[in-house]
Amino acid sequence: MKISGVDIRPGNIIEYEGGIWKVAKIQHTQPGKGGAYMQVEMKNLQDGRKTNVRFRSADTVEKVRLDTKEYQFLYEDSPHLVFMDQESFEQINLDAALLGDERPFLEDGMTVTLELWEEKPISVQLPEQIEATIVEADAVVKGQTASSSYKPAVLENGVRVMVPPHIESGTRIVVNVYDREYVGKAG
Repeated sequence: MKISGVDIRPGNIIEYEGGIWKVAKIQHTQPGKGGAYMQVEMKNLQDGRKTNVRFRSADTVEKVRLDTKEYQFLYEDSPHLVFMDQESFEQINLDAALLGDERPFLEDGMTVTLELWEEKPISVQLPEQIEATIVEADAVVKGQTASSSYKPAVLENGVRVMVPPHIESGTRIVVNVYDREYVGKAG
């Protein structure tokens, strides 16, 4: 399926220069002169290379359609991660590098979606949001009470996120895995 260069989103799998690439980050830029473009950071799912490419709205890329299958994460057997097919109970080992920056969010027993290209797993999709406990949060700076002010905090998995001033250590929060942003308090 062809999509415009400005319709690319993080997590998309696209075909570019003969390879299969996963989009990691995007930045839409509208310079004062010239047309708008999308700055796309992506990783090759076959050999692990990373690249930055500019796509204009006139550019089109092929969005790759992958087969998806639900798997459950069992344990880590360094440098591999062991997953189990939830239908056949068959286990597979995948390289931990396949998760990239999302690796700290993977928890024992978590259900993930493996994306398969030509029957081979090339991508692991974690749930969009997870619950985590804050183990360290900076104190609120007096006078910094504007609603837009955030303070740094560290989650139990070691990931640093920015949280509102009223969130303290020990609080369970909901975090967006791919943006590493605070969503709200856990219900």
